[in-house]
Amino acid sequence: MEIIQKYFPELSSHQLQQFAIAKEAYQLWNERINVISRKDIENIEERHFLHSLAIAKVVKFAPGTRIHDVGTGGGFPGIPLAIAFPQCEFLLIDSIGKKLKVVEEVVAACKLNNVQTQHSRAEQVKQTCDFVTGRAVETIAEFYRHVSHMLKKGEKSSLPNGILYLKGGDISDEIKNFGKPVKEFPISTLYAEQFFETKKIIFIPY
Repeated sequence: MEIIQKYFPELSSHQLQQFAIAKEAYQLWNERINVISRKDIENIEERHFLHSLAIAKVVKFAPGTRIHDVGTGGGFPGIPLAIAFPQCEFLLIDSIGKKLKVVEEVVAACKLNNVQTQHSRAEQVKQTCDFVTGRAVETIAEFYRHVSHMLKKGEKSSLPNGILYLKGGDISDEIKNFGKPVKEFPISTLYAEQFFETKKIIFIPY
């Protein structure tokens, strides 16, 4: 976990151990239920853990903050963020049950008591939250339309409540036609690795 420790020296030995356990669990379960490509599983610390933790570089969630990770897939960015913020509550949502099976096994292996899962479409989620996270599965406008009903107003964290969406490539057209205020955080300003060169965090306040 050297690359995580490099950028997050404040993490405890217990948290670093949880990341090591998570890596082992993903390697085990990904052979049974494929949720991560072979190339990515070999680089899981950089391409999944560190990528997810970029959100922790732009916002410090206050204790008690509730985060919904929508379209979580194999648990990203939700599981790395849950390790980084043990005093916050995470709900990991996906419409594909077999992906949540992997998530639940990793959560159990890491003994993450602050994570729950929900097998449903985003539109069916009734619970409210302070932040919604996601990792580019659709356009910004589509993601906003599917998840905005979950958000409640608040400003107890270092950013006001809103959506934090991991996205890559040129998003100028998406933002131009979106019609809502958007703030971009280029991940290349946070990490030196080439993998993050075109990747961004998109923040849409409540």
